[in-house]
Amino acid sequence: MTQRSQKATAERNRTLDLASALVRGAVAAGLGLGSLTVLVMVVWISSPYPDSGPGGVLRAAAGVWLLAHGAGLVRPDTLSGVPAPVSMVPLLLVLGPVWLAHRAARDAAEPEEGRPRPSQTGAFCAVTAGYLLVVAGAAACARGGSLRPDPDTLVFPVTLVVAGAAAAGVWTAAGRPFGPLPSWSPLVLQEAIARTLFRDRAEAACRSAAAGVTVLLGGGALLVAVALGRNAGAAQDAFLGLAGDWPGRFAVLLLAASLVPNAALWGAAYGLGPGFSLGTGATATPLGLDGTPAVPRFPLLAAVPDQGPGSLLNGAALAVPVAAALAVAWFTARRAAPADAPRAQAWSTRETVRVALLAALGCAAGTALLTAVAGGPLGTGALREFGPVWWLAGPAALVWTVGIGVPAALLLRLWRLRIPGWAWRRDVPEADEPPATATATARAAATATAVEAEAGEKAEAEAVIGRRRRWWAPWRGRGGVAGAAGDAVPGGTAAPAASSVPAPGAAPDEAPGALVGAAGPGAGRGDAGFEPYDFLPTDPWHKKDFREARWASLKRGSGGLMADFPADPADPADPAERAGPVGPAAPAGPAGPAGFANPGDLAAGRPAPDPDRPGPTP
Repeated sequence: MTQRSQKATAERNRTLDLASALVRGAVAAGLGLGSLTVLVMVVWISSPYPDSGPGGVLRAAAGVWLLAHGAGLVRPDTLSGVPAPVSMVPLLLVLGPVWLAHRAARDAAEPEEGRPRPSQTGAFCAVTAGYLLVVAGAAACARGGSLRPDPDTLVFPVTLVVAGAAAAGVWTAAGRPFGPLPSWSPLVLQEAIARTLFRDRAEAACRSAAAGVTVLLGGGALLVAVALGRNAGAAQDAFLGLAGDWPGRFAVLLLAASLVPNAALWGAAYGLGPGFSLGTGATATPLGLDGTPAVPRFPLLAAVPDQGPGSLLNGAALAVPVAAALAVAWFTARRAAPADAPRAQAWSTRETVRVALLAALGCAAGTALLTAVAGGPLGTGALREFGPVWWLAGPAALVWTVGIGVPAALLLRLWRLRIPGWAWRRDVPEADEPPATATATARAAATATAVEAEAGEKAEAEAVIGRRRRWWAPWRGRGGVAGAAGDAVPGGTAAPAASSVPAPGAAPDEAPGALVGAAGPGAGRGDAGFEPYDFLPTDPWHKKDFREARWASLKRGSGGLMADFPADPADPADPAERAGPVGPAAPAGPAGPAGFANPGDLAAGRPAPDPDRPGPTP
């Protein structure tokens, strides 16, 4: 009974989620349609000469709303009696419906507090269905108006635009993942998406392509603005000639503002080289305007160049695709050789070329898609070809970005790799690494560096100490040294001899008690008759290292009795206290005959000397 109740509750929750998503889609469509209807009604009310009643205004508003989704309209009332198509979509109007559909799908796919995440497929289908229900109602309302929708365009592209916006909203709610793909997708594509390297390269290519398209749009808008500034008088005459009253001028201003993105794409196509068509018999390119354009009087069309061959100023428009190609190269090089990562993580030349080519292909595809919707027929005669030609603008963008973008990406990658000091940074974490992991990695690298430095210093000190033992330790037990370092003291504890610590300011050989009763040619010498300081380097830096190593060796061999000496008193460069208290001197053991062990050596655990080896005469 409990399991059945839980199952019924889950089914009821799923049904409520789908119903909520359906309502969200319908509300999003209603908000877009209502906003545009209010704007059209305000213009109609303020007009002193309205041509139709409220019903005609509502049908016209529904037709314009469908046009914002990409639907084609038909204008039946023409002078020739032949219905004329109107397919140029004001791109600024498209932003509202797309954003509303995207927002509705995102909110429907996000989990509510205290409830599980709804099905992404269900949310997508429900939001799309609710939105398209309102689209069908608007199409039925606009059927008898002055702008009637074309039934063929309601399936494509209206349904495609709504479904794409809803899919983007569901993808945003899921965190914008790059996989996994559905089970029905090709296996090769699923395996490619599963690789992290492929996802990183695809993301870099998409970013570079988006940057190239953005630069093209900005450059095209700049070209249109400059052209309008040069022909400001013609633009003003066209604006004032279309309407004599302020409500009409306000309507013309709104229409011109909604067509600004279209004008920017026209300017981008002009800079790329193919240009745009101004009717069936005229084409405007940087080389000149051929034919006689059949254009209506509109403020934005005042930016069209004059007839005849182009000048040097018209050729300056070619800087727009060059800037777009350089933008593609710059964003590709930033990912190929990031400044916040080690040089070993930089891409290879082949990988950089591959990503640059993918970015160029994406930029060309985006340019072709946008230029395809930027224009459209405005009639059946000379104006049936109006706007840029997408199948020429797309390949032109590909040629520019490949010809300039790929070599520029390689040069920028090489330049970033040769920035002074950049190539030697090895402890910089990756950009995508979390801050905690980056801190732990830096701490581990610092610890490893400190351990290596300590091991190097220890090895160097041991090398110096091992070399010192040849000549510093005198013959013990041979009668030539009294009170040698390490002799036993009462209690069996080793203590340093007073001669081990030279007096401050005294020469090494003049240390008090260094050699007592030494005679013969080996007096005052160590192994093989060398002077104790024969191997002391003359370089002051090496002398300091030698003194530190010697003092550390003496403290280790003292058995803890020299622990009170923080620093070497004989080192004049030591900032610590120079002259510390001298520890108790060990009593000198009696000098025995050659071949017999010194009692001090025996007490310290040292072996007896070899009797066959000659020693200094006592």
